[in-house]
Amino acid sequence: MNVNAGLIPLDDALSQMLNRIAPLTEAESVPLIQAFGRVTAQDTVSPLDVPGFDNSAMDGYAVRLADLNTDSPLPVAGKSFAGQPFQGEWPQGTCIRIMTGAPVPAACDAVVMQEETETSEAGVRFIANVREGQNIRRRGEDIRRDATVLPAGTRLTAAELPILASLGIASVNVVRKVRVALFSTGDELQLPGQPLAEGQIYDTNRLTVHLMLDQLGCEVINLGIVRDSPQQLRETFLRARQQADVVISSGGVSVGEADYTKTILDELGEIAFWKLAIKPGKPFAFGTLGDSWFCGLPGNPVSAALTFYQLVQPLLAKLSGNTTAILPPRQRVRTASRLKKSPGRLDFQRGILQRNAQGELEVHTTGHQGSHIFSSFSQGNCFIVLERERGNVEAGEWVEVEPFNALLGGL
Repeated sequence: MNVNAGLIPLDDALSQMLNRIAPLTEAESVPLIQAFGRVTAQDTVSPLDVPGFDNSAMDGYAVRLADLNTDSPLPVAGKSFAGQPFQGEWPQGTCIRIMTGAPVPAACDAVVMQEETETSEAGVRFIANVREGQNIRRRGEDIRRDATVLPAGTRLTAAELPILASLGIASVNVVRKVRVALFSTGDELQLPGQPLAEGQIYDTNRLTVHLMLDQLGCEVINLGIVRDSPQQLRETFLRARQQADVVISSGGVSVGEADYTKTILDELGEIAFWKLAIKPGKPFAFGTLGDSWFCGLPGNPVSAALTFYQLVQPLLAKLSGNTTAILPPRQRVRTASRLKKSPGRLDFQRGILQRNAQGELEVHTTGHQGSHIFSSFSQGNCFIVLERERGNVEAGEWVEVEPFNALLGGL
């Protein structure tokens, strides 16, 4: 019997999910200081040129090329500082002392850095060749007025928000936060800080997912632990779908006698698919719950984190309108470790990507790859992605690696 028959490939599952989801359309205006991680709801058009005037890229002297035809030093006719430009007439045969960022005077052909000059009581002598336009930042060189600076769907970070500030923009229209209802299921779960009864474990999955949702800028509705009771689970689903765009549960999507999630979802919503051809994370469910989307994560800690990372993260990105890349591109490197694998499922093993003594990138395993070994995420910095039908991998063979993004502590 083929235990992997009927399992859905990861790429097919992602396509099914993302093809059904449309981005949210509701937007709100927020101050720049509160906009980190948010997604732009519309194109941002520049209201001005940046820089707004020709200015100096160096501390030095503003000159006219025609005044440099003689070896005689040029007297200094005045100064131009940032915020205090040179005023008045600029006499022929003179130069202007100028500082970085200061407006260049009208008719200025170049700025000569002070290291390429010699000064005396007679004036300034220029000891290097001077070319037209050198060390001058031109108006609009960075951004032109009426240019689209940030298209809709851009996730705002420290790379984008200062651009808006440089345009004098104080607030930005962003897609409202995705509302996510989150709960864990199982009689065996206990809150951290409470004593464990026999057979109980601490509920770590909900914390993991909550932290990642926070990083993704979602509004989290934490519904706690739901015990293995069909009535309590049904009530929780009904409450969650009234409050959230996405409902995420942890556990209860396997095939155990007390796993009621699938049964109740069949009553209250629709399951699009259940069980994936990946390891870890096979018992992942996706569907609808009224007007909400539903994602059922496996109960094992590594499986829950992996399926959230590979499936829920792209779902939330599309729902929020984020058109920028979510997962780092994969790359091929040699493995320095032997990797155990059985054919049948796409395998995401945790690895350590680093350079060897020869300066070449290679990957090492973090060790035991059980779906309960959550410390492998802390030890590792990438996934080693092994093809579905591949078997054991010997040291020295080529493998694909996917570096962790910021959600798992990567770059």
